[in-house]
Amino acid sequence: MAHPLRLKILCALKGDELPVLEIVEQVGSSQSNISQHIDILRTKGILESRRDGNKILCKIKDAKILKLVANMQAVFCSKND
Repeated sequence: MAHPLRLKILCALKGDELPVLEIVEQVGSSQSNISQHIDILRTKGILESRRDGNKILCKIKDAKILKLVANMQAVFCSKND
């Protein structure tokens, strides 16, 4: 979570499951860049993803991580992130 883009991804997800393209729109970076950071978060066990047709849906993996993200969001994320 050390990279600002990863924090923005987590802020976009909150408690929701979102397609990668929606995360790209909310975060405002390229799809390849977002996908690389999602892969890092997934490898570290922070996110999980699943395929639904031609979409990849991502969500935060654990309720404990959701609480951590909520606390981080209160401190670091603007209401528009």
